Amino acid sequence: MRLYTKRGDNGLTDLIGGRVKKSHPRVIAYGTIDELNSVLGIVRAVLDDKQLANEVKKIQRDLFVLGSELATAKGVRPPLKLSTAKLKALERQIDKFQTEAPTPKLFVLPSGSLAASLVHFARTVCRRAERCVVALSEQEPVRPLVIRYLNRLSDWLFALALVINKRTGIPETTWQGRKRRKMSDKIAKIDGWR
Repeated sequence: MRLYTKRGDNGLTDLIGGRVKKSHPRVIAYGTIDELNSVLGIVRAVLDDKQLANEVKKIQRDLFVLGSELATAKGVRPPLKLSTAKLKALERQIDKFQTEAPTPKLFVLPSGSLAASLVHFARTVCRRAERCVVALSEQEPVRPLVIRYLNRLSDWLFALALVINKRTGIPETTWQGRKRRKMSDKIAKIDGWR
């Protein structure tokens, strides 16, 4: 079987149970999930911690299921669906990560080890994927669990980056702008907070 089919040469693509333009919000949504999965593949390639790399692989498998659900045409039953148990597993693991590497009180600048920096990049792609899925949900039905999973996954990725830096002995760089306090005081006065 050939890799190329030429079926997309006219700007259309196949869904499970349908065909749409490649610019359709559904294609943008599952395409962004695919992009996120690819970034996580890079994370696994550079991550020395085998246990964490295995956790990332589990997420990649979840994203494959989520992507197939999003790649299913409106009104067609998806062959695969993400379960609520996957969301709960993310939440439990976030709690464990936070016990090991608590979230700093100040904003964290995306940095640290190469692996942690790539996880931060994955987190931003995850947020974009979430926005794409929300945009799709404004036009066609999307299970709320899909949006909740992506929202939680970005938290999981943030916590993972902290754990990676902690395990590699690299301290977090926090944002500590000198004007931060002065600016917040000005905003508070303008808005009448104080």
